[in-house]
Amino acid sequence: MKVPYILKKTIVETCRFFLGLVFLFSGFVKAVDPMGTMYKNLDYLSAFGLDIFNFTALPLAFAQLAIEFAMGACLLLGVFRRFHAILFLAFMCFMTPLTLYLAIKNPVTDCGCFGDALIITNWQTFYKNIFLLAASLVVFFEYKQITPFFYKKKLPVILFIYVFILSVSVYCYMYLPILDFRPYKIGTNITELMAIPEGAPVDEYETTLIYSKDGIEQAFTLKDYPKGDTTWTYVDTKTQLIKKGYESPIHDFSITTEEGDNITEDVLADSSYTFLLIVHKLEGAADSRIDRINEIYDYCIQNNYKFYALTSSTSNKIKEWKEGTGAEYPFCIMDDIALKTIVRSNPGLLLLKGGIIINKWPNRRIPEEKALEQPLEKTQWGQIPPNHKGRNIRLLSIGFLLCLLSFFLYDRLKKE
Repeated sequence: MKVPYILKKTIVETCRFFLGLVFLFSGFVKAVDPMGTMYKNLDYLSAFGLDIFNFTALPLAFAQLAIEFAMGACLLLGVFRRFHAILFLAFMCFMTPLTLYLAIKNPVTDCGCFGDALIITNWQTFYKNIFLLAASLVVFFEYKQITPFFYKKKLPVILFIYVFILSVSVYCYMYLPILDFRPYKIGTNITELMAIPEGAPVDEYETTLIYSKDGIEQAFTLKDYPKGDTTWTYVDTKTQLIKKGYESPIHDFSITTEEGDNITEDVLADSSYTFLLIVHKLEGAADSRIDRINEIYDYCIQNNYKFYALTSSTSNKIKEWKEGTGAEYPFCIMDDIALKTIVRSNPGLLLLKGGIIINKWPNRRIPEEKALEQPLEKTQWGQIPPNHKGRNIRLLSIGFLLCLLSFFLYDRLKKE
């Protein structure tokens, strides 16, 4: 039965826009947080025993985000239709079985395909890829039905797309993400996001007891194990999570002093200002702003503000850092993943007041001493800055679309 032209055209164009928008979104949310993509790549390398290739995690992150964004944009624009139809099909033929393996084996908790903007399980990722594979097959076989927006000036358009998305990602890598999808946004009340609602479901575990008899091992539950039967010999206990309970948005914010005292509540309850220097790994931290950090600590002493350095490094590394930088501020220990989540900079600086994140700075933008001559209450640094994220994204999007429009008009004029 021959499919009517209008129906075929509609199906192909729908698949085209579905594929293009998914890849465009995936590439963009990775671009605004390239460090997050790098950390996910490190998780994958570790899960597959390929730690020797950890040095590829960052360049691979930039390649991923640029290719995904460009593939999505080019398909939406109809640039090199046949080439991109083949590329999409090849990509999905590789990713679909891979995500099936990830869903079955679960080496990492989530695929990271949409960064922190949209976290989905490995099984959800696999089901999503089934739809993407089906759409890519339609586009592959019927790519001629795709209406192109450009006829001649294709290479300049592709070059512009890559330059645009790489520029965005490099800026976010050098400073901080222009869109923050993590729970530690400026203005966040950490205490509130750590709270667990009353009556929230808790984790449910299943415990299995392994006993041996006559050289044969057998598994029992807590209800039917051979209690008091001396003919059985206890071997092992296995506990497995069978149902995940409620997990608060912030669940790993815990500050412990070098002496082992937990001061989390004291820090969050302090009604005054507290600076937290985030240095998740001292051995890999940039030291170009050490003098500024020491000056800010002196400023805190003068104004009775708290100042703590948070790290996951060992005591020896802390000692080396103090000797090498002249640091006099106290160090505390925190989970490495939590520190990476709080600030995508090593080091980075966080300002709290009453458990609320007032501000945060990457290493390249740590305030200078002259900016902090007055108490924080009288400076812009002590106030939550205006949220210009939405405006900045709109301006970025408008600039991107206007550039594409100029390419489009030039292409049409040349065609005529």
